[in-house]
Amino acid sequence: MRTLLLAKAVVEGLAGLLLLLFPSQAVSLLVGAPLKDPSGYVLGRIAAAALLALGIACWVARDESKSRAAAGLILALVLYDAIVVVLLVYVYLVAGNSGLILWPAVVLHLGLGAWSVLCLGRGLPRPVL
Repeated sequence: MRTLLLAKAVVEGLAGLLLLLFPSQAVSLLVGAPLKDPSGYVLGRIAAAALLALGIACWVARDESKSRAAAGLILALVLYDAIVVVLLVYVYLVAGNSGLILWPAVVLHLGLGAWSVLCLGRGLPRPVL
């Protein structure tokens, strides 16, 4: 699980940094349409803050990978990856939008989500719900 948390820290941290610094370009790469108004930029930067926070949480938890808190973080990552995949496929199917990195992002989140599920099934402490 340590490797998963490190991978998630890097992936989400870099995505958050890219979105924070270049919100319109990052969104355009993902969904093929740039942000057009100030509220879009604000929402993009709020998403960037969330991704950076997720990356930091994964980085800090990497050495505590056998704890109940780390298992809870992994469970949250499963939910996050599943929602990202659904939303990206939705934007393609319904809006017809597709940026250069849309499908690589879908595959990446499917893989990270599956890896997270495998980690949860390896006898980790069950997160308290």
